[in-house]
Amino acid sequence: MLELGGGAQAPAGDLIKDVSEADFMAEVVDASMTVPVIVDFWAPWCGPCKTLGPMLEEAVKAAGGAVRMAKVNVDEAQMIAGQLRIQSIPTVYAFWQGQPVDGFQGAVPQSEITAFVDRVVQAAGGEASGGGLEEALAAAEEMLEQGAAVDAAQTFAAILGEAPDNAAAYAGMARAHLAMDDLEQAEAILNGAPAEISEAPEIEAALAQLQLAKQAADAGPVGELTAAVEADPDNHQARHDLAQALYAQGDAEAAVDHLLELFRRDREWNEGAAKAQLFTIFEAMKPNDPVVLNGRRRLSSMIFA
Repeated sequence: MLELGGGAQAPAGDLIKDVSEADFMAEVVDASMTVPVIVDFWAPWCGPCKTLGPMLEEAVKAAGGAVRMAKVNVDEAQMIAGQLRIQSIPTVYAFWQGQPVDGFQGAVPQSEITAFVDRVVQAAGGEASGGGLEEALAAAEEMLEQGAAVDAAQTFAAILGEAPDNAAAYAGMARAHLAMDDLEQAEAILNGAPAEISEAPEIEAALAQLQLAKQAADAGPVGELTAAVEADPDNHQARHDLAQALYAQGDAEAAVDHLLELFRRDREWNEGAAKAQLFTIFEAMKPNDPVVLNGRRRLSSMIFA
């Protein structure tokens, strides 16, 4: 079982709660800013819910405080169920930093529930134990941070030789090639990841970084885009393009600010492009980055207001 690295852990008595519409914001959205919250949407008349619920509670308790669980009766919380588009039950969502990050529908085996909880903990910054393997991963990450991308890529490749299904190593090797401006090879690495780890948080983060790197290659001039937005604040395309250009220049905070403003003005513009771009940036950055924490909180306040 993974353990939450560095995050606050909930006291045993707070791990599992019945949550209503009145306290959903506090017990799920706000609470998930520090500890991931798994939400079980159920109803008294739902047979599979009676099987899934206890199994999910067991897995949450086994995580030792790394996650919390909220039980939401959809008959009594129809507004929340509607906002989250719950179409069948049981439905389970995991919230981290104010947003759903994973989920599933229907009754599933205990092994899949355990794997789901592990993914949620990992998405919130958890680290798997593994002795020398973890030390090698840490060393490769340090190489990458210091600019030794070639050495990092070689180290990640060596780790994959020992653990061919290690998501962190796949993602790390792709990020190393991104650092070398070899987007094609980075994409090939991510596309070649085994199916069972293709949706791992590390892979998703690397894919987001790849998407942003591709956008950076086509980013427009910041000055011209800024002038266009100032001339017409409702020029949504210019604001969206400005956010991409700002991120490409390394100003993630300004990019997030403009995307939040675009979402505030018209959340449905271009099929929800502002929200989608925000999620891409959030996935690409470290979960505990202040820009991500503040951005997720502000977006959540707009969605659930």
